[in-house]
Amino acid sequence: MLKWALIFLVISLITGFLGFSGVSSATATISKVLFAIALVIFLIFIVLALMAGSAVV
Repeated sequence: MLKWALIFLVISLITGFLGFSGVSSATATISKVLFAIALVIFLIFIVLALMAGSAVV
């Protein structure tokens, strides 16, 4: 998921540089949403790992 967020970020930067502000804005929004989803999933896995580790001990 982070791979797709980085791809959309690069597309956003290139289109912004070329002057396509609408496309740049849309891809930047998609990139932000994908990054936020990846961050939430990462935090959920951290919490689950800590809970599983304490259950084993």
